Amino acid sequence: MLGWPWLPEWLGQPEWLGQPEWPERGGGPMAVIVLRRLGLLVVSLFVASLLVFALLRLLPGDAADVLAGTSASPDQVLRIRHEIGADRSLPAQYLHWIGGVLTGDFGVSALSGASVSAELSEKLRVTAPLVGGATLLALAVAVPLGILAAARHRRASGVALSALSQLGLAVPAFWIGLMLVTVFAVDWRLLPAGGFPADGWADPVAAVRALVLPAVTLAVVEAAVLLRFVRSATLEVLHADFIRTARSKGLTRGQALRRHGIRNAALPVVSMLGLEFATLLLGAVVVENVFALPGLGEMLVADIGNRDLVKVQGTVLLVTAAVLVVGFGVDLAHRLLDPRLRGAR
Repeated sequence: MLGWPWLPEWLGQPEWLGQPEWPERGGGPMAVIVLRRLGLLVVSLFVASLLVFALLRLLPGDAADVLAGTSASPDQVLRIRHEIGADRSLPAQYLHWIGGVLTGDFGVSALSGASVSAELSEKLRVTAPLVGGATLLALAVAVPLGILAAARHRRASGVALSALSQLGLAVPAFWIGLMLVTVFAVDWRLLPAGGFPADGWADPVAAVRALVLPAVTLAVVEAAVLLRFVRSATLEVLHADFIRTARSKGLTRGQALRRHGIRNAALPVVSMLGLEFATLLLGAVVVENVFALPGLGEMLVADIGNRDLVKVQGTVLLVTAAVLVVGFGVDLAHRLLDPRLRGAR
């Protein structure tokens, strides 16, 4: 069977996707594959929750020690541990926590008494736009420049782009952030040096201005990584046999790449983008502290120092779930881009 039947009829069959042959056996229809991957995602989330819960219990001290203070007696510490439920067995604590997570309740902070779910939701209003904006900006820079670097890899412009990407990989994110603050906030006074509006997104312009420099800081490092992968993938496609065949039929290199090469070059880039999403989340921890943003990273660092395990395990589980969901999306994107994977068990 030829074509791409999962695309809507009104979209037609884009020429650049080509006309691949579908495998006749194995793998099953797309719906079965999605259900299998969903099942694997659920199992992965369950295992991740067990690991997060168990590993955090290996840390020395707990919230009771912080609440009691350094001058508290052992009896006072035991009483506080009982009040916050830290004296129950580990299986009982895990079941209580994971049961709440399944209903959207991540528990209550042992230190502040506030709902962890409410705090995570509030912090995500900063971290999610930051990571999303950095990803879009990195793609907007890396994809065209990576293709250009591959197309001109023997020219000075291509070599310069490759050297620039190497420099982006070598420079730490916090240093880039400090330099951006020095230039755009201190010297030119175009953007705020840090912080976030107290009323959040009530003033969208002020909120976006506060996220510009942090997003650019994250995007610089991400774009450097993606640029090299786009360049490598494009170079490999340009030297492939099917591109030479297409050019022998009269197509220019650019036409052959657009019609037959983009989909093949996109596969490794999509994989790398999924892996780099985890790196972006880790980078957000550093960047949020550099720019004093009230996001997940800033909260996580403070909670680890305070031994607020309920908030820490909720935050870590949420970040882990986001990485796993992105991996699930990457796997489906691979199967959409490469029909040969539909026949793979």
